[in-house]
Amino acid sequence: LVQPAVSVGNVGQLAIDLVISTLDMTKVGYFYTDCLVPMVGNNPYATAEENSTELSINAEVYSLPSKKLVVLQIRSPFIKNKYRPFCETLLSWVKGSRCARVVVLSSSHAYQRDDEQLLGTPLRYLLTPDLEKAVGGLMQELNWKEMEKVAAYPGISDTDKVLHIPGGGITKLLFTESCSKGIQMAVLLKFCSEGDNIPDAFVLVNYLNEWLQLAKSEVNSSSQWKIPSSWRLLFGNGLPPALF
Repeated sequence: LVQPAVSVGNVGQLAIDLVISTLDMTKVGYFYTDCLVPMVGNNPYATAEENSTELSINAEVYSLPSKKLVVLQIRSPFIKNKYRPFCETLLSWVKGSRCARVVVLSSSHAYQRDDEQLLGTPLRYLLTPDLEKAVGGLMQELNWKEMEKVAAYPGISDTDKVLHIPGGGITKLLFTESCSKGIQMAVLLKFCSEGDNIPDAFVLVNYLNEWLQLAKSEVNSSSQWKIPSSWRLLFGNGLPPALF
């Protein structure tokens, strides 16, 4: 299962859009919850006039059996104080559906990085202990950088370290709950700022592709991904025409 966190810049959701559109995934259902703001809209992945009027809602499930892949796309923000009930419902569904692994695509405020996080790549990963046993060595081979823990009391004590993901929405809660429940979960995230976050989405989805090889790698890493038709309405239609 691959899913986004509703986080800064909506980077995870944009990256999920690219996965669904590129792999031409089939919508198989929806994730019913009262924890998200209700919404409805036209088909964001329309390819012709015939399917452009299909309706989409706030949380939908897509499937690609050939790759044993399920994707949950979340399209609206959380209702106040509903983070924990959503996490409990989601992880219960994950266990009940016997999902082997979960990958959460997320983001975090770039301006809140500490000195160590300013160095090198803006991409980070986290693995629950159960997944660490299975793929930890591969992450080392890929030369990926694990999300650093930061001082719990900056300027007072540097010995107490905690996981801090500012702007990450449900990311930390999902991860810590998965650790305690024995769920194999990975978090892939990018430090970014609010704005036109389409470039961040390409970086994050390419990061995911390094590991899972969902799409064939190209010299131009943007050309391997199919842009959803709904993106024409983003950011004043500011995407380069070559991307369509």
